[in-house]
Amino acid sequence: MSPPISIITVTYYTGPVLFDMLGAALAQQDVGELILVNNGNPLPIYQRLKEMSEKEPRLKLISGQGNVGFATACNLGAKEAQGEYLLFLNPDCLLPKNIAGKLLAESRAHQGLHLLGARILEAGGKEQSGSRRAALTPWTAFVEVLQLYRLFPNHPYCRRFKWHEEPVPAQTIPMPAISGALMFMHKEEYMNLGGMDEGYFLHVDDLDLCLRVQRAGGQVLFMPEPAVTHIGATSQAPATIVEWHKTRSFVRYFFKNFSEMYPRFFLWLVSGVVWMRFFVRALRRQFV
Repeated sequence: MSPPISIITVTYYTGPVLFDMLGAALAQQDVGELILVNNGNPLPIYQRLKEMSEKEPRLKLISGQGNVGFATACNLGAKEAQGEYLLFLNPDCLLPKNIAGKLLAESRAHQGLHLLGARILEAGGKEQSGSRRAALTPWTAFVEVLQLYRLFPNHPYCRRFKWHEEPVPAQTIPMPAISGALMFMHKEEYMNLGGMDEGYFLHVDDLDLCLRVQRAGGQVLFMPEPAVTHIGATSQAPATIVEWHKTRSFVRYFFKNFSEMYPRFFLWLVSGVVWMRFFVRALRRQFV
């Protein structure tokens, strides 16, 4: 019987850390294949990946589709996957020893539809912002962007969207949202849900998936140990372009998922605030 886990990684001008990720991922037990969806890399990197895939039968390279975005690339990998379980892993994440087997055991211990994530650390060992989060709603985005949690620190409706500074739980617990840097899910459940929403080009697709799992009656789960190191900021894609796609995805997410729950004017207000933050950050990069 072949190992039950297929790792799916999307790479776009990731840099040398990609090969560190591959080494740590392929060293995992219970991993039958690593499907690397190449959305774009320099020719020397691509040639090295191709050579690796020819020598390592578990490494499968999908290339030639161009930069189709993260969600579409994940779905391409999922369709090719032979494993019973899918582990979506960022190309700059370093897996600790045996974490794949622990994710598998944790997932098998839970019945029904669920999406499992892990605690994500920065390179220095501190838990990464966004490792565990509240549900993203127009209101939580409004609070986060305008930093209302600073003005009203004890108000229950002004809690931070990001929970990485909260005490670390002792065991796996339900969580409104996890980081898309690592997501573990049964393939059949992922495909039945329709995979990731390909309307998102970059960012927010993970939050959308968390919301859809819960609205379908499932659970999002957070496994605190062992933790995964996410190097971060390794892509050579321009930061302003990445932020533009992220902001666009936020606005799409709000109107897609909350049009019947929030007044239209508030959705437009939040969208305006989010876009304002994008332009402020873009100007800072330009002149600072």
